[in-house]
Amino acid sequence: MRNTIEEARQRIRELGGTVRTREALAAGIHPRTLYRLRDSGEIEQLSWGVYRLTDLPDLSEPDLATIAKRIPGGVVCLISALAIHELTTQIPHAVHLALPRGTRYPKLDHPPLRVYLFSKTAFLAGVEERKIDVVTLRVYNAEKTLADCFKFRHKIGQDVVAEALRTYRRRPDANLQRVYDYARICRVANVIRPYLEAGL
Repeated sequence: MRNTIEEARQRIRELGGTVRTREALAAGIHPRTLYRLRDSGEIEQLSWGVYRLTDLPDLSEPDLATIAKRIPGGVVCLISALAIHELTTQIPHAVHLALPRGTRYPKLDHPPLRVYLFSKTAFLAGVEERKIDVVTLRVYNAEKTLADCFKFRHKIGQDVVAEALRTYRRRPDANLQRVYDYARICRVANVIRPYLEAGL
């Protein structure tokens, strides 16, 4: 039995140290072994069906790591994406996540989640991958995030949007044409144009 536990722990480590139940089962780890690891404190449950080895360094972004594992098809957006790109002073109280229209709404016990449904074109545009701890996270790039913020300005607040655009403009690599191109995809080009032209 000890050998099975050791093998399971090693397999989880090879998978990056954080696994979903289905990944563990696909790797040949029996559910009883997984629960023994949990009950003995060798793995911790981050969320329903997501486990992580306890001897690893603390996660810098546990909520984002959990979302990346639980909802790998989603894309981090709006205030959560602004925080990743350091374009806001807001601290997100929930993970803001984009899903394509028609997707079933995910149910999570933790972390708090705000879901936004995007058209297929808007959902696929501007996605980049980032490593958060040992997990790959999908997030919109800075320019697409700004366009999305203008689209959802009434939900997240005009002050948040204005701050983000001001902060972005000060960057040496700011590309306002790219922001405008994404605004056209998001159907807010007419809304964003005056802000881009006026320099806020």
